[in-house]
Amino acid sequence: MTPEPMMTAWTDDELTAVGDAEELGLATPRADGTLRPYVTMWVVRAGDDLYVRSARGPANGWYVRALRAGTGRIRAGGLERDVTFAEPASPDVHPGIDAAYHSKYHRYGPAIVGSVVGDQARDVTIRLLPGN
Repeated sequence: MTPEPMMTAWTDDELTAVGDAEELGLATPRADGTLRPYVTMWVVRAGDDLYVRSARGPANGWYVRALRAGTGRIRAGGLERDVTFAEPASPDVHPGIDAAYHSKYHRYGPAIVGSVVGDQARDVTIRLLPGN
């Protein structure tokens, strides 16, 4: 029996479901492998990728745990699946990510959206990759 190939890209349906979701739940594993409670955050789609950013900078607990673990689980748009956290995002994608945050969440006002766009948000951007 041939092993299943590793999934390397989101399907169109997954990109739409997660990208259109108002919020995303993200859970990271504990040392024993069980998942921590889901943290609610904003998620955006830029091209064929999904991104999250730490609104409270690099010391935010979920962000630190995500980078340390490298993997976790998301829930959004009726989809729940394992993911890999890839960072840093390529510098050329940040304008598109910023634009996606502005477009999707502009109704919350510039002070709130401002916490996840611009130069300060670039270093705390994580690209979500589908896990096995």
